[in-house]
Amino acid sequence: MPPMSDINTLRRVLRESRTLAVVGLSADWFRPSNFAAKYMQAHGYRIIPVNPKYDEILGEKCYPNLAAIPEPVDLVDVFRKPADASAIAREAVAIGARTLWLQIGVINDEAVKIAESGGLSVVMDRCVKIEYARLFGGLNWFGVNTRLISSRRPTWLPY
Repeated sequence: MPPMSDINTLRRVLRESRTLAVVGLSADWFRPSNFAAKYMQAHGYRIIPVNPKYDEILGEKCYPNLAAIPEPVDLVDVFRKPADASAIAREAVAIGARTLWLQIGVINDEAVKIAESGGLSVVMDRCVKIEYARLFGGLNWFGVNTRLISSRRPTWLPY
């Protein structure tokens, strides 16, 4: 089972994180990174794009790497190939991020060890957008099985 895959931990990470640095964020609207970041931005999260190819994405200044970000980051969301994750984990530790989130398909045990030894929480092989929607009420409107069984809506939902 990947690190931090239980519902309560995922919910806590998403509730406590407000600033997300998205490493590998693309300016192309059809890319999964852009779709996920735009969704999280629409749900109140501050998105900081990290991609040396662009100056701005989603109306936010884009940075070439994590070290160039001039403000605190709560969560580092990684949309890069698994081989790049270890170096990104080192950068996340160096900037004092609280969580390293490796997207679906980004599986790197060394990155997990680096981040955890640096005091970061780690989520691996999960999508931040899907987990947010699943745990905070976005997917159930479409009949998707969220694996949460309850007849009552959670009290923390903003409706």
